[in-house]
Amino acid sequence: MYRLYWSLSTGAFAPEAVLNEIGARYERVPVDTRKNEHGTPDFLKINPRGQVPALELPDGSILTESAAMMLTLGERHPEAELMPPQGQPARAQLHRWLFFAVANIYEALLRYNYSDRFTVDPMGGEAIQCQAEADLASYWGIVEQEALSKKGSLRDTDFSLADIYFSMLAAWQPQAPALLETHPRIARMVSRVSQRPAIAPLWQEHFGHKARA
Repeated sequence: MYRLYWSLSTGAFAPEAVLNEIGARYERVPVDTRKNEHGTPDFLKINPRGQVPALELPDGSILTESAAMMLTLGERHPEAELMPPQGQPARAQLHRWLFFAVANIYEALLRYNYSDRFTVDPMGGEAIQCQAEADLASYWGIVEQEALSKKGSLRDTDFSLADIYFSMLAAWQPQAPALLETHPRIARMVSRVSQRPAIAPLWQEHFGHKARA
């Protein structure tokens, strides 16, 4: 059985959505970040960076980084068809766009929401946030035009774990409704992900009506 160290409105949404899609047995272990439970000695043994989520595999080993959890689950459960088959070009493209999302969109969201962490200048946060907003606009434009098909899924796939990850980031986007209004492929992706039977209750729990197309 899997064990997911979890907190609301965190990247825990993505691996849990995959766990639900594959129908895996798992235990959710709440970590109350408001009480700094992610900074306790016990949790730091699980993730030295003190970040939620973390995933304990059935063999007792620990994974951090939500995208790594998703890839591992997709590879362990190929019957769920959340990743194209090994060796196909579409599989390489899934890796490409998932890493693009982590390295660019997720990072820019952090700069936007926590700009004070990216400078030692007390007056520098506003400029960092403005640049992050511009970067996000650019990155989402690339996703809209290059990564997604017209139906709102990663190109050459009907549905994949990358759709889940992109949709989570879209829900976190500042002014998310405006993003969906101007990016129809992203809007269709978010709508499809948020309404999937295995994901819809989880989406409601994390995001409510936010970022709905």
